[in-house]
Amino acid sequence: MAPSTGVLVLAATPIGRVADAPPRLAEELATADVVAAEDTRRLRRLTGDLGVTVSGRVVSYFEGNETARTPALLEALLNGERVLLVTDAGMPSVSDPGYRLVAAAVEHDVTVTAVPGPSAVLTALAVSGLPVDRFCFEGFLPRKAGERARRLGALASEERTMVFFEAPHRTEAALGAMAEAFGSDRPAAVCRELTKTHEEVRRGPVGDLVTWAADGVRGEVTIVVQGADPTAGIATDADSLRAAVAELEADGTSRKEAIAEAARRAGVPKREVYNLVHGAGERA
Repeated sequence: MAPSTGVLVLAATPIGRVADAPPRLAEELATADVVAAEDTRRLRRLTGDLGVTVSGRVVSYFEGNETARTPALLEALLNGERVLLVTDAGMPSVSDPGYRLVAAAVEHDVTVTAVPGPSAVLTALAVSGLPVDRFCFEGFLPRKAGERARRLGALASEERTMVFFEAPHRTEAALGAMAEAFGSDRPAAVCRELTKTHEEVRRGPVGDLVTWAADGVRGEVTIVVQGADPTAGIATDADSLRAAVAELEADGTSRKEAIAEAARRAGVPKREVYNLVHGAGERA
């Protein structure tokens, strides 16, 4: 009889203070058959701080060997073993190693679960003071200036709050590119060394943050940028509103939906746009 499949556990690790480790982390570290760690030296420090002895096999699993090591970890899962995946900080597979193993496990009907816990993305978003009802995570921006500018240019009209990771030595350049793409007045926050002793959150227009970053930035950096104002720059005169509806209809949108979308973008009542389109009135 073939053995039942094992379980892949993605475990969040502290992004700063070890006291923030989720309670289940110590139990999983102590009982897993295999612990796959982004950095085995950091794992030793973490287990020492938690007072945990790892009883299973420890293997490295990082960007450089992720592709090569995934088959062996998948085999362990298919043989019924419990595999625990941890990265240097935060949740595995979120801008960290793990996605390939998760995808392989799902493809083979292996159970995948998680030990929830610290997340730089959510922590930065929560303390930023920017809208949190809708957001998107963009990870690290391209290192090359041209590619970075194109990526940010494509996000210029993104209405959700955006969260980015950045290296400290590239923070000034990243903020400068954001000022170019989004405008220097776009509200943002730079969150540095979250939950650590020297935690710092700088809030303000992107242009001001570029000036601040010029003096040098240290530590782990997460940047939060407010999304585009959907009503900014949208004319609300009668001709512009009619043109907006016509453009949406030309793209295949129904008349009803086009009126609603044009009204939303312009920040005016739908009834007003409806009357203009159907010739029932003019804006004063």
